[in-house]
This record gives sequence, structure tokens and C-alpha cells, in this order.
Amino acid sequence: MISLTAALPISSLFPFLYFMIRDLNVAKRTEDIGFYAGFVGASFMLGRCLTSTAWGIMADRIGRKPVVVFGIFSVVVFNTLFGLSVSYWMAIATRFLLGALNGLLGPIKAYAIEVCRPEHEALALSLVSTAWGIGLIIGPALGGYLAMPAENFPNVFSPDSLFGRFPYFLPCLCTSAFAAAVLISCIWMPETLHKHKGSENENQSIEGLEAHLIDPEEKVEESGSLNTKKSLFKNWPLMSSIIIYCIFSFHDMAYTEVFSLWAESDKKYGGLSLSSEDVGQVLAVTGASLLVYQLFLYPRINKILGPINSSKIAAILCIPILFAYPYMTYLSEPGLSIILNIASVIKNNLAVTIITGTFILQNNAVPQDQRGAANGLSMTGMSFFKAVAPAGAGIVFSWAQKRQHGFFFPGDQMVFFLLNVIELLGFILTFKPFLAVLEQYNRN
Repeated sequence: MISLTAALPISSLFPFLYFMIRDLNVAKRTEDIGFYAGFVGASFMLGRCLTSTAWGIMADRIGRKPVVVFGIFSVVVFNTLFGLSVSYWMAIATRFLLGALNGLLGPIKAYAIEVCRPEHEALALSLVSTAWGIGLIIGPALGGYLAMPAENFPNVFSPDSLFGRFPYFLPCLCTSAFAAAVLISCIWMPETLHKHKGSENENQSIEGLEAHLIDPEEKVEESGSLNTKKSLFKNWPLMSSIIIYCIFSFHDMAYTEVFSLWAESDKKYGGLSLSSEDVGQVLAVTGASLLVYQLFLYPRINKILGPINSSKIAAILCIPILFAYPYMTYLSEPGLSIILNIASVIKNNLAVTIITGTFILQNNAVPQDQRGAANGLSMTGMSFFKAVAPAGAGIVFSWAQKRQHGFFFPGDQMVFFLLNVIELLGFILTFKPFLAVLEQYNRN
């Protein structure tokens, strides 16, 4: 529920962002709306990029629960204020603060590992990533259906009502109301950060947690065995898995941006000429499949193959699927809808397999009192890559549509080719010597 709370505000604005920027009268020409909208979309990721590591460190110092509670409270406040924005800069500021103060995903991934037994770690992290993925699908549906209610539902909402004067407030209010309910439920959430008082060295390591980002090594006796704590930046099993995570996150964000643009663009430009409702239906089916896959299939796959091998297989299977996308333009209904839904379901489930595998590697590459900081560091890197990916994907997509008769991968074929190049790079990096693995994963 907390992961869902963190995901909903990220994507719920995209269906109405174009109209919101138009109504704020900041763009002098219609062609400039996309330019201004891009900064609103990027402000959240920029804020999260700047503060994720700090929130992770804070979660290791004072506990997971206080950071989570504050993060949910910030969603309630700033997501509501964003819906009430009366100027462009208010929209930018509230989205930036929403990202900067929303340090939820890093601590909740650490929490998922700590709240269950080791054999259930894959299921716990798959639940987190599934809820996240579902939030990124439900969010746009919520925003698209509930925005501008006075225009879409004139019999229910008057133009003079609150929702008539603030046409983008209703979807934000619904998300904030859900976050408020989750905030209340956190009263019963147990803390999982255990501060062992038996060792003076351990107390020092917790009190001086920031030093783990700088200090070379710190050795601690724990449960009769020697546990070597390194600087996070010198912990190569952690850093290599974070780099791989960032590359695949960049790929997934670029794919998400391209998929909707490609599906809705005209067939003469290599698209599918689908409506926004058609695309929403595909995403809804994909979201439902993610829930089933992560609950019932992924834990078994991880148990058999392990996080590394499952990620490798998923990455290599994505490549032929992406190559097949441009050729769907030759299909007609109902075959097109069937094939597109199948391809989207497989592609997104393979992507979640990779991301969940990197989650497991990251959280097991560090001791518990560095786990929040490690997740915060990975969130910082991921947020940066996800801030760059949509802009880059949009530029490449626009360029590709202008070269419909190019010699080398004409039109949208070039877009999916470049997506496959990124996927192939991530696949290569899952092998040694780049990916350093802990002893329990050596068999993978």
C-alpha cells in the first residue's frame, strides 16, 4: 500500500498535464506546451534524485517507520497543493517538493527484506515492484478519467464548484485521500531497524552512518562471525547492481514513453493509430498480469534460477519482442489487439523480473544498517536516469518519424533498435567480471 502511495502521484498527471499547462497560460504558442510540460514532469524526478540518498541514510539512523510516515504525509500535502496550482511555478514547486520529501521507495524496499524470512525475500520485493507497477498504470487512468470533471460530468459537477474552478484537483484529491488512509494505517506498522546494543562498534556504525559513504572499511563482530562493512561506493557488488538497475530503469522509462507515442501515432508514420482509450486498455491488461505474475510465478522462477540467471534470461527475451513491435503495423483487428496485448504483457513482466532481481542483489550486498542508504543511493541514480529517459526518447522518436524512408532501420524501427541496444548493454553487464556477486549467488 505504501509503494502504491508513492507510485500514484508520479504518473497520474500525465493524461491532463498538456491541458493544465494550456490553462495556466504560460505557453505563448500551442507548440510550446510540450516544452513547459517537460519541466513539470522532470521536477519530481529531480527532487527525488537530490534527496533519495539522504532519506536512505535517515532511515538507517532513526528507523524505517518515521521516514515512511513523513513521506506519506508529504504526498497528502503537496499532491493536494499541486491539484490546486494557480500558476506554472506553483506547479513546478509543488512537484519538486513532492519528489524531494517523498523518500518512500528506498526505505520500503529495505523494510520488505527485513519484515520476512530469507526464503520469502523474492516474494516481498516482487510485491513492492508489483504495487509500484500497478500504481504507474492506475495513476494515468485516474488522472485521465477524473480531470476536468465539470466538462466531463456536467450533471454532477457545476462549473462554479470547487472542481469547476480547479479542474485538475479531483484526481489529486483522490490520490491524497488514499495516501491519508495509508498514513493512518501506519499506526500498526512495526519498526524493523534493529539497533544492537551489545557491541560498541555497532553503535558507532549506526551513529556515524554517513561515514559509510566515505570511510574505507569498518569491521564488526556480529553473531560470532566477521562482517566487513565497506564504503557504499567501494562495495562493488552493490555498485555494479545499482549501475545495472539504472540502465534497465532508463530502458523501461524510455520504452514507456515510446510505447504510448508509437501506439497513438498515425499508421503512415509507422504507428498503430490507436486511441488513448485503446492504449489504456492495453496497460490495464498488463497491470493485471503483473499482479498475477509477481504473486504466483516470479517467486518460483527466482527459487529455481536465482535473481541473476532470471534477469539474464528476461533481458535476452526482451530483444526479439522489441524487434517485432514495428511489424505490428501490418496487422489488422482483432489480431492487432491480441498480439499487442500479448507482447505488452510479456515485455513488462520480463522488465519486472529484471528490476526485482536487481532489488534482491542490492539489498543483500550490504548489512542491515546500510540498507536504507544503499537503497537511497540506487534511487538517486535511478531518478536521474528516469528524468533523462523521457526527454531523450521523445527527441529520438520525433527524429525517427521524419526518416520514414531511411536506409538503416527506417522510421520507428530505429527507435526500437536503439531500445534493444540499451537492453543488450544491460544484458552484457549482468556477467562477470562487471557484476560482482556474493557467495550465495556464485552458482548463478
